[in-house]
Amino acid sequence: MTAPAKLSPPVVRLPSVESTQAVAWRLAAEGSPDRTVVVADHQSAGRGRRGRPWTDAPGTSLLASILVRPRVPLGLWPLFSLTTAVAAAEALRRSTGLEARLKWPNDVLARGRKLGGILLESRSGAHAPALVIGVGLNLAQREFSLELAGLATSVALETGSAPARDAVLAALLEEFDAWRARLESEGGEPVRVRWLALGETIGRQVTIDGITGVAVGLDADGALLVEDAAYGTRRIVAGEIAGPAPASRGRAPDAARR
Repeated sequence: MTAPAKLSPPVVRLPSVESTQAVAWRLAAEGSPDRTVVVADHQSAGRGRRGRPWTDAPGTSLLASILVRPRVPLGLWPLFSLTTAVAAAEALRRSTGLEARLKWPNDVLARGRKLGGILLESRSGAHAPALVIGVGLNLAQREFSLELAGLATSVALETGSAPARDAVLAALLEEFDAWRARLESEGGEPVRVRWLALGETIGRQVTIDGITGVAVGLDADGALLVEDAAYGTRRIVAGEIAGPAPASRGRAPDAARR
């Protein structure tokens, strides 16, 4: 038996909530400190980008929200999304051996299928301005609905076994703290370079909100640079790449194909 992973406080654990994001924002309004983490076994009204629902079976996913009171200029705030995505991919590699990849702006992939996602929200209020960063990672699912079959995956499907959730969370928070420290001390370039190394988007033709072209890079603030034959290079600050995730780069282990 392995010892339980050590998690740096403050970590708020809840069995079931409507949304960890909502709880984190309530705590932010009450003055909770920077790097407060909310973790739940289940969300009854979880959501992703653009308000889309995020569904989970109890105990199968890592569902967490991190309250951040930024110590960097406003122009670097969008990079917290890339920072957290890099941290998630590195944490999965460390804790499960899975070579996770990234898709702009916020998806975590395994063999081209969605393993998880990042949700970044910002607000100003009576207390210091804050960000809440939601992280959802599929860990123990053995099957998905017909709607998601072929599009989604989990660590269990990719490796044949479900990891200990606290071990993944501990690795995630360690990586997040380390990459955040680099963002604060060195600016956005180290995060951008690492995201590019882990990314699956650059060099591919993409369509985002009606704009079609080849993704050629990331700007300093994390915006996607798309080369459009008609208009040249365009900066895409927000949006979603239409169509399926990038093609698989490998075969699943036998346990994952059964």
